[in-house]
Amino acid sequence: MNIAELFNDIRVNPDFMFQLLNRASRFGSCCFLDNKGYHSTLNAHEFLLGCGETASVELTPGSSPEQLDAFLDAHRGQWIFGHFSYDFRQSLHGIESKKPDPVGFSSARLFVPAICLKGNASSISVAYCNPGFDAEAFLKEVLLEPAHPVSNPSFNLKPRINRADYIDIIKKLQAHILRGDCYEINFCQEFSATSAPVSPLSVYHGLTNASPNPFSCFYKQYNSYLMCASPERFLAKRGQHLYSQPIKGTAKRFPGNWQADEASRVALRGSKKELSENVMVVDLVRNDLSKICEKASVVVDELFGIYSYPQVHQMVSTVSGTLKSGVSFSEILAATFPMGSMTGAPKMRVMELIEQYEPSRRGLFSGTVGYFSPDGDFDFNVVIRSILYNENTQYLGYQVGGGITWYSRPEEEYEECMLKAEAIRKVLGGG
Repeated sequence: MNIAELFNDIRVNPDFMFQLLNRASRFGSCCFLDNKGYHSTLNAHEFLLGCGETASVELTPGSSPEQLDAFLDAHRGQWIFGHFSYDFRQSLHGIESKKPDPVGFSSARLFVPAICLKGNASSISVAYCNPGFDAEAFLKEVLLEPAHPVSNPSFNLKPRINRADYIDIIKKLQAHILRGDCYEINFCQEFSATSAPVSPLSVYHGLTNASPNPFSCFYKQYNSYLMCASPERFLAKRGQHLYSQPIKGTAKRFPGNWQADEASRVALRGSKKELSENVMVVDLVRNDLSKICEKASVVVDELFGIYSYPQVHQMVSTVSGTLKSGVSFSEILAATFPMGSMTGAPKMRVMELIEQYEPSRRGLFSGTVGYFSPDGDFDFNVVIRSILYNENTQYLGYQVGGGITWYSRPEEEYEECMLKAEAIRKVLGGG
């Protein structure tokens, strides 16, 4: 039977998708990217799944980023999946972290999958299958997998810093802003638990059911897992055009109360604080893209767009530019990574302050996961609204943060963090 015909009679429904991910997650490398039905002109696929691997490259902090270009050149015309953790800044900018990394994702990793599937809510197809991969046996094994998530124990993850310490740090960061060290900085805090035996796939299922967002991702590297319900795109390439969609600005949703929900949305659009944060990161992204794009090609396609997701309203802007010919992927990353929405400005100085004041290592949080298509296009998310897990040590954690400016009110910033973490706390049973 032709490989492409194997999936023709498959009825794609939530049960089958759970079975598929169950089987895919048994490989050492697995990447599932799902836009959860959100439609955008930039979305090339509703979902992509790559699992198994025929080739890979893995970088440690400080490794030469040119290794990525060599790998991409060697596998031109193939599907490639992978990640860049926040720690990859050491390779790009020389800033390292001395803090422990309990989750264990590598600094960066790319892999060519043994099989790549793409699809939507009603159909699925084989985008690629390595000749040595038994797709028919794979499908039979998928259909034998459990079709429903298991129940996880409840965990109330503890913060690394308490509310009082968080507020004190925000005031110290505002003192840096007053001195002129920076004018916006993204500060994050971690919540974690040890000895937390969970089913990563069931956690992902619960998280994306509670908060289905357009850059959701289930990602596995050996014993390290990412369960991600991100609403944010870091960077996409379509032909010679690059697109970035930074988010700054968050407001609570009020399900079942249209008037309160609309008032919250309108208040977000009119908030001077949120508008100032958003325009700062837009300026930063414009500056980043101008380093690698044709002169005068960088434009703001949308400024202060308000998008509503199940948990929150978000302020999203879109910046694009025409990529200069001959620019390598490592050069693109050097100009744009880490993303401005998760750092601040000026980027180099705020990365130093982040390392000084944040109590935890970010690791894959505020990094990015995505894919390269055979035609050379790519799409990568921002790893936020995410849960990270190490299966060996049973370390479970998540981080939340927000942009701090001189006009920020520390108490309100803390409450915004709690709002962003609300879906995660519910999924993990912490209330």
